Amino acid sequence: MIETRAYARAGLLGNPSDGYYGKTISISVRNFGASITLHESPELEIEPQTQDSNVFKNIYHLRDTISTLGYHGGIPLVKAAIKKFVEYCESEAIRLPNQNFTIRYRTTIPRQVGLAGSSAIVVATLRALMQFYKVEIPLPLLPTLALKAEVEELGITAGLQDRVIQCYEGCVYMDFSRDLIEKQGYGYYEPIDPRLLPKLYIAYKTDLSKVSGKVLNNIRQRWEQGEPHVVGTLQNIAGVAEEGRGVIKAQNYDRLNELVNQNLDYRAEIMTITDRNQAMIETARNCGASASFTGSGGSIIGIYRDEEMLNRLFVELKKQNARVIKPFIV
Repeated sequence: MIETRAYARAGLLGNPSDGYYGKTISISVRNFGASITLHESPELEIEPQTQDSNVFKNIYHLRDTISTLGYHGGIPLVKAAIKKFVEYCESEAIRLPNQNFTIRYRTTIPRQVGLAGSSAIVVATLRALMQFYKVEIPLPLLPTLALKAEVEELGITAGLQDRVIQCYEGCVYMDFSRDLIEKQGYGYYEPIDPRLLPKLYIAYKTDLSKVSGKVLNNIRQRWEQGEPHVVGTLQNIAGVAEEGRGVIKAQNYDRLNELVNQNLDYRAEIMTITDRNQAMIETARNCGASASFTGSGGSIIGIYRDEEMLNRLFVELKKQNARVIKPFIV
């Protein structure tokens, strides 16, 4: 029995510039993860989970399930990962043995709140396949392969950031400059010692769901059209991550606190922030903490000063139907 995992992701700085040749800093959040179990079997079988069911109590149950989980559950993600793995092996002239398997996924990552639950399933699947077939995919290439599974196979709007941090883990600075991506197919990925990070909290909505691809589609269109304000703002967001790399290494937490807030403020110039998300941001900042989105919305990340401030965050954000955690980073 093979078991592999990939953990939730929280973008600390630079999000969402990763899909636009930008720069980001992200952390791997081991509080939540997706796991894959795989064992040899006579036929290739993907075992469905509860969220893959097509049986519902009534039409309202169907509506609520689709609103929270989307239309397809996790099986298309597993299928897409398997397909891209096979295509990679064919492109590298790697002959796979005639072995079939049964594969099952599990996930504890809250859905549709910007913690990269979908990409975690893909990355964990690729890891399991590599182990089962004894194939080594170079680490810098693995995030690109995971991204292709979602973008090319499932039409999901996404960037490399989620897959990079889920493959590398810990805390990573990422540079997705166009020349790097076009020259080698991946960016520059620099691990940062997580012990240099300040006290971080994450808060996520327990009753909010929004598919990230839908959130970012409008920005993609405007960026591709070369809209100056959008292009310039995304460059500013990337600049926040670039400055943040040195700020973290210098442990200048006051400046880092400002950069976290600045990241969200830049983002608000080109993206509509929903009232419920804005309320969560303002509540955290009123407690004295910084706050920015971890991903597409629904969860925030920031710096808190001490346990008293953390307790205040717990109490006040609970009123916004948000749960607060201290991210476990290795």
